[in-house]
Amino acid sequence: MKKGWIIGLSIVGVILLTLIIFISMGVKMYNNFVTLNEDVNTSWAQVQSDYQRRADLIPNLVNTVKGYANFEQKTITDVTEARSRVGSLNMTKEVLNDPAAFQRFQHAQSELGGAISRLLVTVENYPNLKANENFLSLQAQLEGTENRIKVARNKFNETVRTYNTYIKKFPEVVLAGIFGFRDKAYFQAAAGSENAPKVEF
Repeated sequence: MKKGWIIGLSIVGVILLTLIIFISMGVKMYNNFVTLNEDVNTSWAQVQSDYQRRADLIPNLVNTVKGYANFEQKTITDVTEARSRVGSLNMTKEVLNDPAAFQRFQHAQSELGGAISRLLVTVENYPNLKANENFLSLQAQLEGTENRIKVARNKFNETVRTYNTYIKKFPEVVLAGIFGFRDKAYFQAAAGSENAPKVEF
């Protein structure tokens, strides 16, 4: 009888130990999901911060350019309208879980970047504006901001890659599905950006 009890307790002990191991592994995986998800959110916040810096610089740039009466009004209007479209988008971290909203955000930012590029190219026809200290300072800040945006987007994509890879590994993929952790979208180049822009004076 004692031998039966010992075997029964041993089996119960092994089952309990196995459950404890699986539960602790599950907790560790879940905590990793949360950590990696927050890394993605932090990277996203940095991208937003750099885009906000660009949006904040644009009114000053436009006002400086407006001082030159002959400057092409359409170019100024394009930049102002593109900035307005970007400002109308509600870009919270929830956008990361909505591929369509994320794509709209990317498209609006791409349009704004294109409008700014056209503005800076058009400035080449205005030697006095090119020499204006305020304009030169704003242009340098804007160029620096564009570089910061590129770095932030690259960091974001790397963070998303780490997160997406982790939630697709086994056995993590099982718990990721249960707890609702889904793929995040990457920043992608705008259509046609592989072609160098034509600059004509």
